Amino acid sequence: MARKYKHFIIDSGPEISRVTISRPGDRNSINSEVIAELGLVLSGLEATDCRAVIFTGGGDEYFIGGADGIEMMQCTPDQARDFSQRIQAVFDRMEHSPLILLAAINGLCFGGGFEFAMSCDLRVASETARIGLPETKVGIIPGGGGTQRLPRLVGMGLASEMILTGRLYKGQEALSLGLVNRCAPQDKLLASAEDLLAQALRQPRHALAHAKAALRAARHETHAQGQKAESEQFSQCFKHDYFIELMRSQLRAGTLVSTAQLPAGFLDGGPGKEK
Repeated sequence: MARKYKHFIIDSGPEISRVTISRPGDRNSINSEVIAELGLVLSGLEATDCRAVIFTGGGDEYFIGGADGIEMMQCTPDQARDFSQRIQAVFDRMEHSPLILLAAINGLCFGGGFEFAMSCDLRVASETARIGLPETKVGIIPGGGGTQRLPRLVGMGLASEMILTGRLYKGQEALSLGLVNRCAPQDKLLASAEDLLAQALRQPRHALAHAKAALRAARHETHAQGQKAESEQFSQCFKHDYFIELMRSQLRAGTLVSTAQLPAGFLDGGPGKEK
């Protein structure tokens, strides 16, 4: 029997699962219970044949309306630091998931909600969505990784403007600024999300996982370290037969032509260069 969660509704599919963040009456906001459950949701889905997850918010008004202000207002400075670090840790956990994660932003998406969305691999917004990091308007700053991920997503200039002014951006403007990958009418949001994922899932599972690891290095490492990570992930792809068998089949079919001299029997599955 599938596990029941207090704040998440899981609709499992053969390859794509939908996960709805559901805190009616609390703007689907992120509190300590949501933080704890999110890690369990990811682990549970990673143990299945699922390859991708679409996250969306319950109801029509909110995707995620930030972190829970009622919980935060009761924090001492030390407790606020701990709360921030726990949110950062679960968002890092999202980045490291082998699953392809997509945020289908169906409404207001600000503060911790946008930090959640930035921790996903892909983002699709409805035309009526409003997106941003308005924490400075209420006398705090982003605490779930927003000051770190946003500059890497859109550059320091725009990130500084967004965080310092606290402005929210509607769907089409968010698309033009690179905050999201696609924008769709509200009634076509999930269809657009599924279409984008379907294009990604045509690729073999191992290639997507290694691509995610290399892209993660680009976010967090120096250029030299990122190059090293890319080469390592590239090499890991050759532990799989997919590329070699694809080249063999294309050469045999004549759709790929080359003047290279291959070892005898290689096109029939014989050995090539030693691995």
